[in-house]
Amino acid sequence: MMKKMRKGQTMVEYIIIVGLIAIALIGVVSYFSRAGAKKFAGATEALSSEEGGKAKSAADSISSNTIKELGE
Repeated sequence: MMKKMRKGQTMVEYIIIVGLIAIALIGVVSYFSRAGAKKFAGATEALSSEEGGKAKSAADSISSNTIKELGE
């Protein structure tokens, strides 16, 4: 009986760790998506100033609350 309870405790610990890693990855991906969008906009602007200007304004409009606004 005691061994089965220990196995359940271990599973809960793994689930908590996986959840924390997932939350951290969401934050990292959202941070780098803004930075990456700005880099691609700069490269596009170097190729075509008209299209690059549009891409740069779109990249600048990405806010830090993008993840929060997805559900709304």
